[in-house]
Amino acid sequence: MTEKGNEKSTGFWRTAWKRYRKSRMGMLALAFLGLLAAIAFFAPMIANDEPIVCRMEYTSADGATTNELYFPGLQETLRQLPWIGPALFSAPPPFSRMDFKFKKHFKPGRDWAIMPPVPFSPLETSEDRIQGYSGRHWLGTDELGRDVMARLIYGTQVSMRVGFISMGIAALIGLCLGAIAGYFGGWVDMIISRVIEIFMCFPVFFLILAVLAWFPPRIENIMIIIGLTRWVGIARLTRGEILRLRELEYTAAARALGAGPFRIVFRHLLPNALAPAMVSITFGIAGAILVESGLSWLGFGVQAPNPSWGNILRDGYGLMATTPHMIPPACAAIFLAVLCFNLVGDTLRDVIDPRTRGRGT
Repeated sequence: MTEKGNEKSTGFWRTAWKRYRKSRMGMLALAFLGLLAAIAFFAPMIANDEPIVCRMEYTSADGATTNELYFPGLQETLRQLPWIGPALFSAPPPFSRMDFKFKKHFKPGRDWAIMPPVPFSPLETSEDRIQGYSGRHWLGTDELGRDVMARLIYGTQVSMRVGFISMGIAALIGLCLGAIAGYFGGWVDMIISRVIEIFMCFPVFFLILAVLAWFPPRIENIMIIIGLTRWVGIARLTRGEILRLRELEYTAAARALGAGPFRIVFRHLLPNALAPAMVSITFGIAGAILVESGLSWLGFGVQAPNPSWGNILRDGYGLMATTPHMIPPACAAIFLAVLCFNLVGDTLRDVIDPRTRGRGT
C-alpha cells in the first residue's frame, strides 16, 4: 500500500482539468466552442455546391470520357490543412476547372452523389432572392439569392481564424515581453512597462480603424493588426507572474547549475506563468471576434462577396424593414460565440485562482 506522503502528484494542468469538468456551464461552453471549431473545419462538407462524394461521367475537351469516383468535398476540406493540404489534396479534373459547375454537369439518372446537408456554396447565387426560412433554404436567402445558412457556416471559419490567429500573435508578443520584463527588471522592465502603458492609453478599436485606413481590408491584415494591439494584458499578467516565480527556490537552483537567463525564462519560468495568461487569451479571442464583426459591419473587415458574421448582419440590416430574417442568425452566432469564450475564461479563472482552489473538492 502506497503511503500518502509518497503519492505521485497529478500535475497542475491535470488537476485544473479535473476542477474544470465540475463546472457544467464551463463544459457546455467548451462543447459549443468545439462544435464551432468542427463547423469551421468541415464547412466544405456541410455547405457546398459540390458533393462530398460522387461518381459521374465526364467528357473532357479532347473528347475523352471518364466515369470515376470523386471526393470533392472531402478534398476541399483537407486542402485547409496548413502547409501540406494544398500540395497533397489538390482538386482533380474536372473539379479543378474554373468553368466546371457540378450542378450543370450532373445527370441524376446516370450519375450519383452524396450532397452536403446544405447543398449551396456561400457565393452561389440563385433566383430565390430575399426568401424567408424554408425547407430548401433553412435560414432564407439574401438579395442575390445566396443561402444565408451557407454564408453563416463559412463566416464561422472567418471568426475562428481571426480569434485564434490574432490572439496567437498577441500571446507570442505578450508572453515574450512580459517574461523578459519580469525576469531582468531594471531598465529593461522600465522600457517595456512604459511601452505597455502607452498602448493602454489608445482606444484599440479606433486605433485599428486608423491603421486599416492605410492598408487593404484583407482578413490577414485584420488578424495581424488585432494581434499587434491585444498583447498588453497578456504582457502585464506574465510580468507579474515572472516577478513572483523568479524568487522561488527552483529558479535559484537553475542559476546555481549554470543555466543562462533565457533558458531559465523560457524553459523554467514561462511554462509556470502560462495559467493567468490563458485566461486573458480566452477573453481576447472573444474580443477579437467582436472587433472583426464590427469592422465587417463598417466595411473595413471581410469584403464582399466573401461571408463573415459582420457583413451578413450588415446586409440584413439593409433589408430589415422588409425582410429581417437575416439578422437573428448572425446576431445569435456572434452572441453565442462571445458568450461561450467568456464562460470558458471565467471558468478557467476560477479553476486556477488559489483563493478558490479548495472549494467544491
